[in-house]
Amino acid sequence: MGLNKTQIEWVKNPDGTQGFTWNPITGCLNGCEYCYARRLANTRLRERYLANTNYLRQDIDDSDNPYGAVLSPDQDPFYPRFWEDRLYEIKRPLASIHWRLQEPKGIFVCDMSDLFGIGIPEEWTRQVLYAIEERPEHRFYLLTKQPQNLITFQFPDNCWVGVTVTNEGITYPDMMEEACRNLAQIKASVKYLSFEPLQSSIYKLDLLTVWGINWVIIGGQSRPTVMPKIGWVEEIELAARKASIPTFEKDNLKALLQRELIQEMPSED
Repeated sequence: MGLNKTQIEWVKNPDGTQGFTWNPITGCLNGCEYCYARRLANTRLRERYLANTNYLRQDIDDSDNPYGAVLSPDQDPFYPRFWEDRLYEIKRPLASIHWRLQEPKGIFVCDMSDLFGIGIPEEWTRQVLYAIEERPEHRFYLLTKQPQNLITFQFPDNCWVGVTVTNEGITYPDMMEEACRNLAQIKASVKYLSFEPLQSSIYKLDLLTVWGINWVIIGGQSRPTVMPKIGWVEEIELAARKASIPTFEKDNLKALLQRELIQEMPSED
């Protein structure tokens, strides 16, 4: 099945209950070293993914893939793949699915990929957005690490569109600014930033007040090799509070913060 209950805390149905994930596309070439999706694709999902031969057919310039050459599609389960059956699963009446999704739901799109990532054909992304547009009663969460690709698309009114910001410094000096600038150029009912996994202090947090950000999420790594510092979290919280932006702290910050977590959701008004 392409639709599954999710453990991602901030993916909520409109009634506040836990939402779902939907993966009409899997895999990407972003090459994130901490990628949990790649780990899953290479373990318990490996045979299932390799059995899908509807994979990316175009050559990828090595300059687009900073982590070097990838394995051939028949060897790499995380090579970009399109799942047409899952696309149509969201189009047909959801009451026909075994858990009978009859009420408006919150659905995270492509937690096993990046809908706007390296190696994802525009046509695949457009087909997913068309399917989303056909189900206006549901809320769809979109999140990318490639914000420069957002401006290529128009988003249905039921999309929440976000960008991941993990660290800044010598390697990524403009990550925050690039995320905000590209989000400012699109239209979406909710625009958000996901500081997860938070790996450094974030510069230019004052941009939250001027770029129309509606929500921020803060979290650590699923399997931490770098734990965020309390000061990094507090800097984001303070900037968000000054800008009147709701903040959602993920459960994996509980041990670090030693207090009740802030888990606010934005308004769609």
